[in-house]
Amino acid sequence: MPHLSWTPNAEVSPQVPFVPPRSILLVDPEANDRERYARYLRERGFAVCACGSYEEGARSLKAKHYDMVIVDQGGPAFEGEFVLQLSMARNRKVPVLVLARHCDMPAYLEAMQVGAVDYLEKPVDPETLMWTIGTHLPSCSWFNSKLAG
Repeated sequence: MPHLSWTPNAEVSPQVPFVPPRSILLVDPEANDRERYARYLRERGFAVCACGSYEEGARSLKAKHYDMVIVDQGGPAFEGEFVLQLSMARNRKVPVLVLARHCDMPAYLEAMQVGAVDYLEKPVDPETLMWTIGTHLPSCSWFNSKLAG
């Protein structure tokens, strides 16, 4: 019978199941804002699909499931409402966050009535963005680490 030896390794830890990154659809025609928010979210482990037009965002929303949608309001005409409505029609359980360059009360009220979970005025600081996402995606590891720490 062969002699088997085993040396304990202090580095061994219980198996942790792989959890894929949470996916976020980010729709913002303003390139600087879109790139800044997308980079920030990716650095925190989110899989981000960043779209530069509402039409591109709608196509992406029709093609794939996302855990959350972040859409720019656009102007006072609330051009981003189409993406919000489409997301609500596909799955009301997917939270939609609306970002606005200038807070517009009629657009805010419309967004909330259609089903947005929150409405934030730009520029959104990273901490506020992460707390808002964590509130609506409670299994988000960043949010849980902040609660634990």
